[in-house]
Amino acid sequence: MILHVTRRFRLPLALCYFISASVLPVSAPLKAQTAASTSDRILPGPKPPDAPLQWKEFLGIYGTGKDAVIILERDQKLYLSSEKETQPPLLLESGNGLKKSTDSVQLNDCLSIRRDNRQGTSYLLSCLSSRQPLARTDAGSDQTHFYHVTPVRSVGELREEALKLSPPAETGSFRKPDLVELATLDPAIHLDIRYAGANNFLSTPVYTQARAFMQRPAAEALLRVVRKLQPLGYGLLIHDAYRPWYVTKIFWDATPTEGKIFVANPLEGSKHNRGCAVDLTLYDLATGKAIEMPGLYDEMSPRSFPTFPGGTSLQRWHRDLLRRAMEFEGFTVNEDEWWHFDYKEWKQYGILNVSFEKLGIGQQPANDSH
Repeated sequence: MILHVTRRFRLPLALCYFISASVLPVSAPLKAQTAASTSDRILPGPKPPDAPLQWKEFLGIYGTGKDAVIILERDQKLYLSSEKETQPPLLLESGNGLKKSTDSVQLNDCLSIRRDNRQGTSYLLSCLSSRQPLARTDAGSDQTHFYHVTPVRSVGELREEALKLSPPAETGSFRKPDLVELATLDPAIHLDIRYAGANNFLSTPVYTQARAFMQRPAAEALLRVVRKLQPLGYGLLIHDAYRPWYVTKIFWDATPTEGKIFVANPLEGSKHNRGCAVDLTLYDLATGKAIEMPGLYDEMSPRSFPTFPGGTSLQRWHRDLLRRAMEFEGFTVNEDEWWHFDYKEWKQYGILNVSFEKLGIGQQPANDSH
């Protein structure tokens, strides 16, 4: 999924100084450098401790537009940020206890968070009578709460139609396609192909196989990324890579008019169609579990921005580590999606429309059960 215009949700918050200079691109490594030294160079500073567990359930965005505020953790301190403030007020330090009741948490003398158990929504309440409660507007810690649409027509019907069509004609010369199956490159590359299951914005499988491919130069660059991350204890978890054009067409046709701003226009195609884009995250090599990031994959909120200042210090550190590692090897992060990276040579490849079954590449990998 390509969220081309999610900038309409962007919060112009004054808290941008929380964004570390570590997210800036890193120059290319020298060939003589060892894996250890290059791994050290991609680190975005010292690894911070995790935030207190009891804070995570209410970190996030409350309200919308200019009234929105963010509750975030930095350096074991809890802050409230809004567009109207030049200095975010400190709410709590990790050594201070929270005042909790069965349905609310008191942050300070004026602010509390109350949960509506009937709606499953949290509200930020203020002691100022003029201020209305602000509902939590991001996905929070609920992994099942992300952007969904009700398909205009059945995906099966749309697939049948899309397979009969051809992608837009392109002019110029392109390299011959040379797709490589990512899961065969290294055991530390795992798959969680969301569009092969129901855990996606259409709530139904779109791919018939849980596989991931990229053009060879991009795949080789991704292999170098994972080998830099392994000494640090991380592997790569792939959500999507090469996407046949007919799938882009399905996304477009399945999405209602008001939601088309969230999907790529098939008349233009996408870098996924060229085999030069990948959606991915980090996972812990020791446990096999995906690493917590400031936002969820395909989440339709400002938490998806690669420079979103909220979440926890550790979540932002991991997001920045992924970005630095990818940019080190010639990838560029999408400005609206922390998980989406485009390889630098994408313009040299044309739009492809070959299904996974017809690629004739290898066998379905064994580690696609994540």
